[in-house]
Amino acid sequence: MTIHELNHVAIHVADVARSGAFYRDVLRLKPLPRPAFDFPGAWFRLGTTQELHLIGRPLTSVPPENSNNHFALRVDDLAAWEEYLKMMGAEHRPKKQRPDGAWQIFLRDPDGHFIELFTF
Repeated sequence: MTIHELNHVAIHVADVARSGAFYRDVLRLKPLPRPAFDFPGAWFRLGTTQELHLIGRPLTSVPPENSNNHFALRVDDLAAWEEYLKMMGAEHRPKKQRPDGAWQIFLRDPDGHFIELFTF
């Protein structure tokens, strides 16, 4: 029995168009075709084979500020991403170093989900 890969991450969003624009325009993810489900959503490419699936539904609350729920994306040039996020006006925390030596930046999507950008 072997797990071969992480296929996709799915998150619930209040407004698919707004969140889709964030992931497409701010994080520069490539939109993917999506099957005709009976609920709204959008799919994006994450890396080479993984996907992000946005599921449209009303949210009852924003994730708590101290929540550690997030997904992490390895990037090539964290300094360039930091400048780009500033230029885009994207809410993000200052760059800091993890205990394993990697540098990271956390940002939030329109629904309050945390995303970690990191590089070694």
